[in-house]
Order: sequence, then C-alpha cells, then structure tokens
Amino acid sequence: MSETQSVETGVEQKLQAFIDAIEDSEAYQRFAAASEELEADDEATTLIDEYQQKHQQLQADFDRSLMAELQELQRELSENETIQQHQAAQSDLIELLQQTNDVISEPIGMEFAQSSGGGCC
Repeated sequence: MSETQSVETGVEQKLQAFIDAIEDSEAYQRFAAASEELEADDEATTLIDEYQQKHQQLQADFDRSLMAELQELQRELSENETIQQHQAAQSDLIELLQQTNDVISEPIGMEFAQSSGGGCC
C-alpha cells in the first residue's frame, strides 16, 4: 500500500467515525424518529403536499383566493403537532451540523461546508 493510499484509508476511517458520531447523536436520533413519524402521519403529509401544490400554483399565477387558501394551510401546518416536532428536530440537527462545521472550519482556516454552487461535473 502506498503512502497516499494509506492516508486516504486513514481519512476514510476518520470520516466514517465522524458519520457514525453524527448518526449516534441525540439530535440526529430525534430527527430520524420525527421523520419516520411525519412519514407515517397521513394528515400531516397531506397538508404538506397540499401546501406545496398551492405554493407552486401561486408562483405560476397569483390569485387572491389561492393566497387565502395557502395562508389557511400554513396555519394548519403550524398547528400540526407532528410537523412541529419534525421542524424542531430538524432545527436541532441543523444547529449541531453548523457547530460541527465551525469546529472543523476554524483549524483549516476556511469554511468547511461552504457550497461551491455546483456539482463535480
């Protein structure tokens, strides 16, 4: 095994340990559980689908009655307990990932998780 392959293997092992640590975190576990609950909640998923559909329609053609329907759906979404729990868990996970990014970014002197705005190809 060459020195480059050895370094790559070491980096891959550390990356896997990092991924495992994130997956074992309380924030990730809560998010995963909340995501499963959301997927199993027909009322919540119907509300989300309907909201997304109305939002797309509104973007294509503004209509006051459609706007009123969208606002009502938004109110219903904000009152749905499953959706609230999912959003809270998602916020906690995002905060953990932002903190992780900060910890990694500081020693390397650049934004670790910075988006370059494009893909590899």
